[in-house]
Amino acid sequence: MMNLIAPPVVVSPSATLPTLRAQGFAVLDTAGVCTLSGCQPSDLRALAPFWSDLPPDPHLKDGGRYRRRRHACFVVYDTAVVPVPHRPHWQPLAYNALHGGMHRLFEPVAPAMLAAPVWTKLLLWLGQMASAVRGPQPWFVEAHPFRIDTTDGIGRPTPEGAHRDGVDLVAVFLVGRQGVKGGETRVFDAEGPSGQRFTLTEPWSLLLLDDARVIHESTPIQPLQADCRTAYRDTLVVTLRSGGFPGEGSA
Repeated sequence: MMNLIAPPVVVSPSATLPTLRAQGFAVLDTAGVCTLSGCQPSDLRALAPFWSDLPPDPHLKDGGRYRRRRHACFVVYDTAVVPVPHRPHWQPLAYNALHGGMHRLFEPVAPAMLAAPVWTKLLLWLGQMASAVRGPQPWFVEAHPFRIDTTDGIGRPTPEGAHRDGVDLVAVFLVGRQGVKGGETRVFDAEGPSGQRFTLTEPWSLLLLDDARVIHESTPIQPLQADCRTAYRDTLVVTLRSGGFPGEGSA
């Protein structure tokens, strides 16, 4: 059977904010990400090796071994990215029926990755996008580098199913795909039936989501070759929330 891939509808840099406001999400290609963030493609590609050093997720309640990840938190101001002490990741059950209500402590993101100038540029730009949608303010940011692999024969990017994250803005960067089929992204209006389905394939292409307006999920991945156990899909998920980190009071 052929592995048919539906490409996303990519918007231009100038149309990104109007599209995000109009439909609750927007997709940028790598060139658009670089234009808006001021990053160079080579600097983004230089981050990819950090995804080969992600420890297993010890909190998967479905018993799977297919997810590796790290975690880091920041407060992003207009012109500054301030790291905060390492802390657990928490989501309410209302947004994550599988892992909500758990204080999940993951290994921190590698200091060398956080020290890369391109990292700060990306977070500052995402903070600017969130401020353009919700109004200027500090943003409480969580960053999650993920590797979903096919160790179990199948990997689940979103084992919790279609969901919202309980934040203001979600950025999902595709870092890379190796030897996999599946991993289709699905975005739907939180209040109605309309939605889109597509597959991100270009390294450092980006899906931006207004979390209050849409729900999203990614379908499972499988290896292209039946005897392959090294296939994977790498992403960087960055969430931005006003007022404090999930589970905290007002900042």
